[in-house]
Amino acid sequence: MEKQIIAERETSARKWLRRIWGALPSLFLTALIVVVVMLFGRIQSESKILEEQKKTQMRQKQPDVNVVTLELAPAPIRDRINLPGITQPWVKLDVLTEVSGKVAKKAVEEGNSVRKGDVIAVFDSRDYQNAYNSLKALYQAASATLTRLEKLHEGQLATRSQLDDARAQAENYRASMDTAELNLERCTLRAPISGLINRLYIDNGQFLNHADKVAEILQIGQIKVRVGIPESDVDAVRNLEDFNIKIDALNGKIFSAKKYFLSRTADTEARLYNLDLAVDNAGGEILPDMFARVEIVKKEVPEGLSLPLYSIITRNNETIVYVCKDNKSYSRKIVTGLQEGWRVEITQGLDAGEQVIVVGQRSVNDDQTVNVVRRLKSIEELVK
Repeated sequence: MEKQIIAERETSARKWLRRIWGALPSLFLTALIVVVVMLFGRIQSESKILEEQKKTQMRQKQPDVNVVTLELAPAPIRDRINLPGITQPWVKLDVLTEVSGKVAKKAVEEGNSVRKGDVIAVFDSRDYQNAYNSLKALYQAASATLTRLEKLHEGQLATRSQLDDARAQAENYRASMDTAELNLERCTLRAPISGLINRLYIDNGQFLNHADKVAEILQIGQIKVRVGIPESDVDAVRNLEDFNIKIDALNGKIFSAKKYFLSRTADTEARLYNLDLAVDNAGGEILPDMFARVEIVKKEVPEGLSLPLYSIITRNNETIVYVCKDNKSYSRKIVTGLQEGWRVEITQGLDAGEQVIVVGQRSVNDDQTVNVVRRLKSIEELVK
């Protein structure tokens, strides 16, 4: 009996021993993992401490950076484009002959100003005068015959048919006489509009046929400027009335212009919509076919905050600037808007009155001491 009890105890001890040996690898692995995690956490903590110490040492070692700051102040900023255009005469008219014949007198020269109705040229009118005289005589004879037949018809000595034939012949001669008189008047060619004789295509003694070109008259007291508008800008231009144009040939002089007409269809080749602008030219400075640049303001922000384009930095897909406060630099995320030349609108991230580093901004870091060598009050001071 005792032997049996001893055997059972030995068997139970061996079972527990096997269990302990079986669980030992798992316990060892768990302990190892715990140790590794503790070591990793301590390493990370010490790394952060070392990194902070390193940054502090670097800041202490970094010399003060000389910077220039700009005080943000509200000012107008515009989204505008400049498009090329061509000046054109307000009216360009070719004067043509209405009769054929020889030029008897050239009454104007190129460059002369004319008023509506002024004589431009006189043609030899003798043939037309003879034709008129002949038809006038025929008409007078037909009218006399008609008068006699009317009296005879009243006395029933002429038929109604004879009277109608006489009246028709008189009216026919009257119409022919009126045409001859009109042709006789057309032998004196007059200006159909007021303007400037830009071209004269005739000379004394020259024979011209019907509808030959005699002169070109321009009206340039008001000038038309034609500019092609891209499809993407048509909607913005449609709501505008006032424009500025710059003409390089006149030393870059700027003129005010009013919208006259925006074409409803695009040019088939360039796919541009023609915009015609009216420009006052009472002094005659602007000549046709001059090259012009038209400024189109698509959008305007009257009280916008803006910075020079070069003062803005892009890092890690973020747009930032550096502001200066208490002689230290701090980065600030911003959102940009309109751009006008080298100025960029800041829509978010900055407030009026803040000092933004515009020179030296790429040499500073966060919380770095800076030496402000110049403080600007307006963005225009940067170009002075």
